[in-house]
Amino acid sequence: MQDFRKWAVKAAEWGVDYRARLREMPVRPPVQPGEIAAKIAPSPPEHAETFEQVFADFERDIVPGMTHWQHPRFFAYFPSNSAPASLIAEHLVNAIGAVCMLWQTSPAATELETRAVDWLRQAFGLPEVFQGCIQDTASTATLAAVLVMRERALNYEGNAKGLFDAPRLRVYCSAEAHSSIDRAIWFSGIGQDNLVRIPIKGPLRGADPEALRQLIHADLAAGYLPAGIIANVGATGVGATDPVAELAAIAKQFDLYLHVDAAWAGAAMICPELRHLWAGAEHADSIVVNAHKWLGAQTHCSVHFVRDPASLTRTLAAKPDYLHTLGLSEVVNYSEWGVPLGRQFRALKLWFVLRAYGLEGLRAMIRNHIAWSRQLCERLRTAPGFEIVTEPAYSLFSFRYAKPHADLDQLNLALVEAINADGRIYLTQTRVDGAVAIRFQVGQFECTEDDVMSAYDVITEIAARL
Repeated sequence: MQDFRKWAVKAAEWGVDYRARLREMPVRPPVQPGEIAAKIAPSPPEHAETFEQVFADFERDIVPGMTHWQHPRFFAYFPSNSAPASLIAEHLVNAIGAVCMLWQTSPAATELETRAVDWLRQAFGLPEVFQGCIQDTASTATLAAVLVMRERALNYEGNAKGLFDAPRLRVYCSAEAHSSIDRAIWFSGIGQDNLVRIPIKGPLRGADPEALRQLIHADLAAGYLPAGIIANVGATGVGATDPVAELAAIAKQFDLYLHVDAAWAGAAMICPELRHLWAGAEHADSIVVNAHKWLGAQTHCSVHFVRDPASLTRTLAAKPDYLHTLGLSEVVNYSEWGVPLGRQFRALKLWFVLRAYGLEGLRAMIRNHIAWSRQLCERLRTAPGFEIVTEPAYSLFSFRYAKPHADLDQLNLALVEAINADGRIYLTQTRVDGAVAIRFQVGQFECTEDDVMSAYDVITEIAARL
């Protein structure tokens, strides 16, 4: 491509301008399915087009159809932050274009990953026994953990012999657990029917330890082979958090592998006053925290801590001759710690973010988000026709519009859709004890108290129209 410098600079400047005008744009685009595709040529071009035309089409046809995840009033799902420092790091990573599968294919990338992950270990207050790597997403980290559970329970013979004649394994998780756990069970070959849901109890909607013990005893009596437990710390629906210390004690009692899914809320553990919420995580076998959610590093950046890296590499590593690092037997090759062979240089953005904002800057952001979420919750609690369904967990709570209506589920689904079509804020729904509730979470890197409080006016105004 000619004029690389010109267009690289223009793209960077466009990104700065885009971020500056986000508040003027609807969070979710007002488009219908197929509307964007209709603007794109059905066949690829035979000959090169000018980059002026390509860029113009991007601005005219693509950007208006994007949901703006970096919008300060994005209150849906969980944040997928791209802090400015992270964005700059990604520019550099993309320019270098390295594949960081082995130490020798990018020594600096490997060694920076080791150090940046250990910085986060220290920031979370985890013991030195934990090492880690950066996976693409929590789904991959959880799949890796489930595969280790499987191999550990089968004396590391599953990969070689398959599961055809193996004992029927069981894995346990809360009824609030994320769907990525179901998928890990499918992909591992353990099977959906062997993922056992633990009943929940208490205000944190955490797994009931005594119920778990009973489930394990029943499975042992039935001839099953329990393999592991997956604990929630801030589950996606409404932020459910399991009693990790009690689950860790059960894992030790029955010699089970314990994985902690702290994909979203684990970031909050940089705040010492919140660490009681995952007390016991120091006894886990593995933990996943998405730095690309609340900490500002761009997707993909899931930090996967492991107590025993050897169990991970024994399960996942393949070492053909062409991947050997000749003359160096002690180097770390992080492709052996996950599913993909090819890996991006993910550590640079984490290093940039930690240095550019510092732990205190990140703590201040998280503490603000939690405080603002609670303030909004209290305002909605007293608003006519509204009720709080689940109390704030970290920076997430859920509510319901509860005016007399023949079908409250449909009313609240209609409210969510009307709010999102309006475009000023973006929310999502969930189900709590079978009934529809509306989620509200604060986590966008650059949102302000005014952004959060503006949601009250939007929610109440649109509800009044229904």
